[in-house]
Order: sequence, then structure tokens, then C-alpha cells
Amino acid sequence: MTSAHDRASRDAGISKAVLITGCSTGIGRATAEHFAKKGWTTYATARRPETLANLEAQGCRTLALDVNDETSMVAAVRQVEAEQGAVGVLVNNAGYSQMGPIEEVGLDEVRRQFETNVFGLVRMSQLVLPGMREQGWGRVINISSMGGKVVFPGMGFYHGTKFAVEAVSDAMRFETRGFGVKVVLVEPGLIRTAFADTATGHTVPELPEGSPYADFMRAVEQQTVGGYRGAMGTFATGPETVAKVIERAARLDRPRARYAVTAAARLIHGAKTVLPDAGWDLSMRSQFPTPRTAESRSRKASMPA
Repeated sequence: MTSAHDRASRDAGISKAVLITGCSTGIGRATAEHFAKKGWTTYATARRPETLANLEAQGCRTLALDVNDETSMVAAVRQVEAEQGAVGVLVNNAGYSQMGPIEEVGLDEVRRQFETNVFGLVRMSQLVLPGMREQGWGRVINISSMGGKVVFPGMGFYHGTKFAVEAVSDAMRFETRGFGVKVVLVEPGLIRTAFADTATGHTVPELPEGSPYADFMRAVEQQTVGGYRGAMGTFATGPETVAKVIERAARLDRPRARYAVTAAARLIHGAKTVLPDAGWDLSMRSQFPTPRTAESRSRKASMPA
């Protein structure tokens, strides 16, 4: 199916072909499905292209693309450019969340987190922008998170990547506006996916034996999974809701700079805006145990009230 805006774009010599990273599950998969349904020429990508078979059946073109591999990224972009003239819409969705206390997560894991969530996004943007500039039209849509503005304990490195995505996007939005390229941030809150996606989407490191953070990280893990089932879970929505926002941002002549998706994202962003740092820390302590050694817990318990 080809939409009227795609036909008009081709007549004007403008490619609006969509390239989406991380389409094997969740938001990426739902976004590829939605764009294809709406008639956009859609390239769905993943590290393992065999996971994309059913997207191909729904009208997507599928490619292997690993955002940690320069050769893979270049090959995917070049193929779209060879077939369409340019990548018109880049949706930087690939990413994952790394849990763990700052002290104990190995630097190799930290580097992998930033390579995937930040450097892959930056490199994909660098690869598609020349084609967008040349045709005078383009959209770079970066999937951030409500965690791009707030930080939850035990997830500092993940939040660090999303803070970086926010900063990079704000700079890129200014730098590319004069070339007809719009850069948009999408900040999802709690998104319901298949249980396996939720369970494997958060990487919890194996802590050293006797770690002073063990009880704390168990609580963080339980709170993260439980968030989809407790009171906050009522604010969760499916990935198709995010997909609709992404497609709207690609379609509009004047998209907003950022879209917070779900009531939970808007609620938490609002709370962080009005609370001083001490107030935010207090709210976090009400939800997560403060890491302490057994000795320090004993000392605290013995102190007079």
C-alpha cells in the first residue's frame, strides 16, 4: 500500500523511506508495523534478521543492522539510499537498560551500554544526515525515556545514556533545522510488552559475593518488574501507543521537540520539576532500601531515638 504523501514525495524527488533500529521486539516492532500499515516504505532492522520474518509478511523490508558494528550500520544505510535515494525518517530505537550500583558494574558493561544506547544512535544519525540535507527534508526520531530526565537508584548508567540522548538530540535539533531536518525526542513511560521482553529488557549484573548492594539490587529488580503490576502499572500502555506518536512526529510539518508518552511519564516529569533534590531523594528512599553494610545497620539501630 502506498499513501498519497509518499507518492507526492517521490514526485518531488524526496525520499520519506523509514529506517527503524531494534525491531525484533517491543516498541521497534510495533513502530515498524504501524508505519507499514500507514503506507510508508519501511525498513525494519535487527541484529538477527530472522526475528523479523513476520514483519516482512506485513509489508516491511527487513535488514540486518547492529548498532555496535560500523560495517553493519554503513551497509544498511547504503542499501536504503541505493533503493530510495535517501533515508527520509530514521527512528533510533535500539537500546536496552543496564541495572546495577555504580560502584560494582564492570566498565566493559558500562561501555556496552553507552555503545548501544548512545554511540550507535549518534553514528546512525551521522550516516543518514548527509542524504537528508541533500534532499532538504528529513526526520531523526530518537527514542529516549521518561528516564532521560529523572534517575531511579540502581539504574544510573541506563539513565546516563538517556540523559545523553536528550542532550545530543537538543543540539542536533538546532544544528539541522536550517537543512529541513527535524529532530524529535520520544520519551515513553511504562510500556507493556510481552513478559519475556520486560524480563530480559533489564540486565542485572551478577554482584560479588557479600556485596553490600545485594539487598538493595534485589529490591530494585522487584520494584522494576512490580511496577508493571502495581499501582503505577495502571498508567502503562502498549507499544502501539508509542508507535502512533512516532509516526505522527514523522508526518507533521512542525512536530514538537519532545513527546512524553503515557500518563506515568508526564506525572513523574512533573514531580521531578517541582521537587527539590532533597524531596526527590526522600521519595526514592520511600521506595528503595538505602544500601548499608550489616555493621552500619547495626550502628544505626543502636543509636538513641
